[in-house]
Amino acid sequence: MESDALFTLGEPAAAPGAQAGAGGVGGFAAVGPDAPLPVRMRPADLDELVGQEHLLTPGAPLRQLVAGSAPMSVILWGPPGSGKTTIAHLVAGATDRRFVAMSALSAGVKDVRAVIDTARRQRRAGGPPTVLFIDEVHRFSKTQQDSLLAAVEDRTVTLLAATTENPYFSVISPLLSRCVLLTLRPLDDAAVRGLLRRAMADERGLAGALTLAPEAEEHLVRLAGGDVRKALTALEAAAASTTALGNERIDLATAERAVDTAAVRYDRAGDAHYDVTSAFIKSMRGSDVDAALHWLARMLVAGEDARFIARRLVIFASEDVGMADPAALGVATAAAHAVEYVGLPEAQLNLAQAVIHLATAPKSNSATTAVGAAIADVRAGRGGPVPRGLRDAHYSGARGLGHGTGYRYPHDDQRGVVSQQYVPDDLVGTDYYRPSQHGAERSVASRLPLLRRIVRGLPTPARTDESTVGGPVQTPTPSGVDGSRLTATEAASADEVGASADGRGQQ
Repeated sequence: MESDALFTLGEPAAAPGAQAGAGGVGGFAAVGPDAPLPVRMRPADLDELVGQEHLLTPGAPLRQLVAGSAPMSVILWGPPGSGKTTIAHLVAGATDRRFVAMSALSAGVKDVRAVIDTARRQRRAGGPPTVLFIDEVHRFSKTQQDSLLAAVEDRTVTLLAATTENPYFSVISPLLSRCVLLTLRPLDDAAVRGLLRRAMADERGLAGALTLAPEAEEHLVRLAGGDVRKALTALEAAAASTTALGNERIDLATAERAVDTAAVRYDRAGDAHYDVTSAFIKSMRGSDVDAALHWLARMLVAGEDARFIARRLVIFASEDVGMADPAALGVATAAAHAVEYVGLPEAQLNLAQAVIHLATAPKSNSATTAVGAAIADVRAGRGGPVPRGLRDAHYSGARGLGHGTGYRYPHDDQRGVVSQQYVPDDLVGTDYYRPSQHGAERSVASRLPLLRRIVRGLPTPARTDESTVGGPVQTPTPSGVDGSRLTATEAASADEVGASADGRGQQ
């Protein structure tokens, strides 16, 4: 069967724990002369392992694991092509331990228990310890992972598990706590380039039969995206094409035909999905439109559901742009509708337009913090009964209960705003919404203090009313509760609110 890691696994159901024939080790298939180039080029020892120098220092857990000097269970976490199954091969061939390999894609609880029972019998009989390698361990269900706990706890088996997913999400906590977590990094360009050159010269590879043009090498390195398996597979395809054409040099054109799409490190159901989405949102929040477009493209190329992207944009429009640009929500919603109405690939244009608008828009999280503070108060038990004047008075008998009594209809006031209590008694004077000075919210920030003063019955500033016949008329300040003076911002907004209330617009 094919592993998502670097090399090929044998079927675990066939005699679990038995050595594979014809040069195979443990549960791994034997390597024949016609095996794929990535398989033939797997490291023969730990010193040939490339790109994981942080795990190869003397005394490091990885070296102890391969040497068998410490019977610790290990989870290898890293992207495809970073060497997880390579390490398993090294562990299988470096010691006299019994080695069993299986893949979570096909193995079940029955297979795991069979290996554990055999390991327990051999251990009691004084036989060699057992190393159980499970590839794609994140695909095991919780029940399947639970079946490993006791055997790992008492070291009936030494578990070696590999996963491309974040184990903190995909591996149950009890199993994770019983293992050492080793994080493998994607190979950098220098490491991939070195492995390509080794494959060109090594007897296990092309044995110097061909040469690789520098520009072709750079093309393979760039499109591999840190996945050495993809790089070597592309090299093998390019080499076959070059030989078929009777040439001795792999040129750029041949390499381009061998692989025309870069490896995209993105899994819609995995850890990279959340990382890329996080980077996408944070780039828009940080107003880096170019970075936001990159992450958008990364999701689109990887096949992400366009509806998921559109939903994130609609959320972002209110969460991070909000009142600084109220039109942003309309733009994001329109893009979401376009995704449903048009579909990909054309809808990527609508998504890109929305991303550009949101990334370059002024930002305000005032709506987010306002509703968060209100929800926190509700959950804390603040908020009494609905004020009597605000209660529903439309049904028979409501008036007799006093519902609606004292309610003032704002439209009866020329300003459209009246002094009235709208919140429960224990929330009087609470400010949830705190507008920023960004974009369109600046005008809201100038108008809001006056609105609050009118509603709460606090003193409001004098307003200059331009009469059509008699010139300026000073409107006296209504009597207030605390007699406090207005700020400059509040005073400056008085004319704006008053003029709007008179229906004449701004002067």
